[in-house]
Formats: sequence, C-alpha cells, structure tokens
Amino acid sequence: MNKPDYKNWIPKWMFGAFTAGALISLILVIVFALVLHGAAKVVLVILFALAFLLCLISDIWSVFAYKKFSYNGKRKLSKSIIDGIAEYVDLPDGGTALDIGCGSGALAIAVAKKNPNASVIGCDRWGKEYKEFSKLLCKENAIAEGCENISFQKGDATKLPFENESFDAVVSNYVYHNIPSTDRQAILLETLRTLKKGGTFALHDIFSKNKYGDMKPFLQKLRDMGYEKVELIDTADKFMSPNEAKIMMLSGSALLCGIK
Repeated sequence: MNKPDYKNWIPKWMFGAFTAGALISLILVIVFALVLHGAAKVVLVILFALAFLLCLISDIWSVFAYKKFSYNGKRKLSKSIIDGIAEYVDLPDGGTALDIGCGSGALAIAVAKKNPNASVIGCDRWGKEYKEFSKLLCKENAIAEGCENISFQKGDATKLPFENESFDAVVSNYVYHNIPSTDRQAILLETLRTLKKGGTFALHDIFSKNKYGDMKPFLQKLRDMGYEKVELIDTADKFMSPNEAKIMMLSGSALLCGIK
C-alpha cells in the first residue's frame, strides 16, 4: 500500500520565487553599482539591496516553515495540529461530519479514522493557488490510509452546497483567513448553519483582529443563538510553541469550538 502524501501547507513555488527575487535583486545591485553614477546610483543600489534582503529573509522563512510543517520532517507540526483538531470530534454511530477546505484530505481522514462508524465529507474548491492539492489526491490519501467512510466533493466555503443542519460535526483548518473577505465572521456563520442541533464544531484559523475583527462579541452572539461551550482556544500553547507561532507568523492562531 502506498503511503499518503498530504503535501505541505507552504508551496514549493514560494521559496523558488523568493530565491529568484533575491538573485535578480543582487544582480541589479551589482550592475547599478558598476554602471551608474551620482544620486541615481545611490538610490537604485539602496532600493535593490533592500529588495535583496527582503527576498533573502522571506526565502529563509519559507524554507524554515516548510520543514516545520512537513509530514516527513522531525517536527511534523501540521500533523500535530490535524490530530489536535480531530480529538475534539466524537461522532455517534451513523453520524456525519464535514471538513471545509480539506486540501489534501488530512483533517477529514483523521476525523474519519477516529470515528470509523460515521461518515465524513471533505469539501474544497481546490483553487489554482494550491494546485498541488486536488480531489484525486484526497481520494488517493484515503485509500492509502485504508479509510472507506469518507468522500470528497467540490464546494465554496462562502456558499456551501449543503442544507441547514446536515452534519453532526463541522471542522476546518487554516481555511478562512485565505478567503478574500471583509466579513469572515459571516463565513463562520455559513459554516455553522450546516451543523445539527447538538452537533460539535472545531474551526482552527488565524483569528487575529485584522482578519476577523473583534471575536468577543461574535462568541457572545453564538451563545445568544443557543450555542453551548463556545470557546476560542489559543493554539500557540496547544498545538505549537509560542516561538513557532511568532516566527511563522501564526500568532493569533486559535481553535473556535463548541456545541450547537
């Protein structure tokens, strides 16, 4: 049996692009330093020297993050996060769960394996920005994991193709902050409308104020709507170290969880 391939949340093209940017900027610094004279030389050399440093730092960061998130590396941070979210989901026999933005299928498969007598659907738009992820890859990973209680389908998180109260649990991992939106709290509500009464949710994302606004009123709104045990748990202490969260710009990562 083949091993699953969950890819990496940091795409390889990212550090390729930063490396190319650093090399081009360095070449231009050298060319301008040798060819130009006067104020134009100083300005352009400084400008492209700064561009070189920015690309170099970004390149180092992307390689560092890639190694941290790799399923084949030592840290396996992505696996720690996936397993940590799945622990929150206990489905009844015959129950159903939805993973929104399933990517390569990792979280959906983890939930399905933890709840073998339930059914799980992984949903994603599989956009070109993450072209390494696909529905076919999800299916292949499920087969590699020997996971049969799972299926995958295309769908948009901003307008899910499911009826109200369809699932006993809904989960997601680092999805909504990637969606261009001025109201990500509305996307959360779109997710939660698919949850059955008494169902559980575990939604992991970067819930920083600049991405989501003030989450405290939103948590109270959910409680006023009848949701129970609504929590926003800082995962810099739970799934990763504070230093990892800071270095990889994941400060604000938290798990929004509760019961409907």
